[in-house]
Amino acid sequence: MYPSDWALIREGVLVMLTVYIDGASAGNPGPSSTSFIIQNKQEKIQGFSFIGQSTNHEAELQALINALLYCEANFPDQILSIRSDSMLVVDMVEKGYTKNKTFKPLLDQALSIIAGFPHCFIKWIPDQQNKPADQLARHALQTKKSAIIGDPSS
Repeated sequence: MYPSDWALIREGVLVMLTVYIDGASAGNPGPSSTSFIIQNKQEKIQGFSFIGQSTNHEAELQALINALLYCEANFPDQILSIRSDSMLVVDMVEKGYTKNKTFKPLLDQALSIIAGFPHCFIKWIPDQQNKPADQLARHALQTKKSAIIGDPSS
């Protein structure tokens, strides 16, 4: 039997984690939520949060921040491959810049956290490839709840 990737991570072995993120908003601005799915080859962790009033783009950025904060706390030495269906978020992170004054503090926070990882990549994916994260964000929006499911430390 092979050890799980979570066990290998606890032993200090470098593993690439794939992180899917999404934000949802009912109105723009309106009630909003975020989600992330962190997975390795064998297991996954799902997180979702109701964040209150926000625009959809702010929710997408907050989803990135929430995922990064979770990874920073639990997998600080791992390689992250982040996937988002928000072209705006991917472009901002890749360029490290935005003119939008509302997005700037969120982007700066995300970039600051990213700098702490040995490697972090972000890639745009079509909506179809992000359906599980989208469903989690919509669930948080409908239930107005937040949770982490599948946390290996619990």
